[in-house]
This record gives sequence, C-alpha cells and structure tokens, in this order.
Amino acid sequence: MGTESEQRVAVVVEDDDDIRHLLETVLTQAGFQVIATANGQDGIEAVRRYNPIVTTLDVNMPGMDGFEAARRMRVFSSTYIVMLTALSDEIDTLQGLDAGADDYMNKPFRPRELRARIEAMLRRPRVGGAPAALPDPVAVPVAAPVEVPVAVTAPFIAPVAAPAPLPVPVAQPVAVPAPVAAPAPIPVPIPVAEPVAAPAPVAAPAVAPAATVTPAVTPPDLASGGWLEHNGLWINIETRIVRLADSEIDLTRSEFDLIAALMESNRRVRTKADLVLLLRGESYVTSHFISEADKRAIEVHMANLRKKLSDNIASPRWIETVRGVGYRLTASNE
Repeated sequence: MGTESEQRVAVVVEDDDDIRHLLETVLTQAGFQVIATANGQDGIEAVRRYNPIVTTLDVNMPGMDGFEAARRMRVFSSTYIVMLTALSDEIDTLQGLDAGADDYMNKPFRPRELRARIEAMLRRPRVGGAPAALPDPVAVPVAAPVEVPVAVTAPFIAPVAAPAPLPVPVAQPVAVPAPVAAPAPIPVPIPVAEPVAAPAPVAAPAVAPAATVTPAVTPPDLASGGWLEHNGLWINIETRIVRLADSEIDLTRSEFDLIAALMESNRRVRTKADLVLLLRGESYVTSHFISEADKRAIEVHMANLRKKLSDNIASPRWIETVRGVGYRLTASNE
C-alpha cells in the first residue's frame, strides 16, 4: 500500500498514435507510471480507476471531445489536467480552462516545456476532490432544524382558543350615537374664503424648476483634461482612474494600460505582440523576442479586464476580439 501511494501515475488521453507514444516516453522519463488511452470515455475510466496526479488530454477526438471529458473528470477527480490541441484562439483557451483544465498547450508542443509545466503544477498544493466532502454538510442541517418548528407551532395554537370570548365587547360600540351630535356644527364654519389663500403655495412650485439644474453636476469634472470616454466608460490617463456610471473600477497596472491603449487607438486593431511590447515599455520595438507564453499572458489580462467591466465576450460593449490577430475597441453606441 505504501509504495503504491508514493508512485506517481499519469494518464494520457490522445487519439494520435505517434503523439500518444511521445507523451508516454516524456512522462515515463519524468518518473511517472503512464496509463495511455485513445478516446475520451476510456480516459475517464482510467482516471476513475488509477487516480492519477496528472492527465494529458487531447481536445479534438472522435466521439467525446476533450472539453466534455475534462468536465466529467472534474466531477470526481482533482487530477491536474493539461490540454493539448491545435486550437490556439483565445476563446478556445478560455473554454478549456472553464471546462476544468489547469494548463493549455498548443500542438506541436516542446516535450521539455511540457515536462517543466507539469513539474511546476506539482509544486502547487493539490486541492482534495470536492465530492468526498459533500455528504457531511448535507446531513447536518436536515436533522436539527426539522424538529424545532414542530414543537414551537403547537404551543401557539392553544392560546388562540382563549380569545374566543372577545366578541362580547363588540356590543359596547352600540354607543356610536355620540358622533352624530358633534359632526353637524363642524361643516358650518368651513369658509370658502380659506382656499383663496391657495395662491401663496402656487409661487412655491415656480422654485421647483431650479432643482432641474442637477443634471449639470453629472460629469462636469470628467470633461476636463486627461479623460477618454467610450460607451459610458471613462478613463483618465493622467490620474489612472477608471469610472463606469457612478462607480470607480479598480484595475491593475497591466489592465489599465491595455484598456487605455485600446481607447487611444479607437477602432484600430492592436495585435497581441504589440500589446506585449506595450506592457514591457518597448512599444513598436520589433527586435525583441515574443513567446507564446507572452501572448497567453495578454489573453489572461484581457479576460480579467472583461470580468471587472462585466463585458460579455459574445456581445461585447467595449473590447472586441479580432480572431487570430488581437483586440480593438467596439463601435460607438452613439
């Protein structure tokens, strides 16, 4: 039992024979016992049976694709999932991470980079599987609260029987004749001359229109220098403040630089490489190397920025993705 628990197991889910053998070799050299499968259903069963530390998962497979396989694995396993695919667009990466993947690599991949990424994941604390903890919280609330209301409701029904004699005092209100004598003289002193004093309040409503001046308070300060606006989103380049409606949005340095670059460029497309250089402070310097990891970092920053702005990637209000190229500002609503 002890040696089995110390043994590192990895599951490979890949329909291409050559790539599957390559992954077996790389992971075996890294010290893993490798279980190789050729489709999503077999991969799920292997993960369930062998409880691997790491699982590599191809996205484009016949039958069940990698996204669905990852979602099903996450129901019962906390294995680290690395997705391998030829799909490189941002929306595909986000879909893979949303399905439960821990990392996402494009094919063709570099074996040494794959091994380094797996070792980096293993240095992070591994979270235990969620399903094992579910039974405890469900059982606790059901037992105690159900008994309490039953006992409480019974005593409150008994006192209700006592108020039955209350209808007896209803006979007393027969002494209503009193109001008949008093109301008669009251209508006499109503002089119609009093409503004539109404012209005095008429002057007051005239002052009300002065309150309509409030709209001028809306964005007088925003119109001052340094502010840029697009579809209700205001940013100040000098003070690095971002405002949406009446609230201020807290952005990181990178997130602010990205939205500022897009707003200054209007509808011009900014490529991921261009934005990488912008965050480095090396704008438009083409001699520097830009890796896929650098471009992936831009995608992550953009995803976080969209989340803070509540911008829907399917129907964006501010940031528009130009597939395979980069990003640009959406069209103005005006």
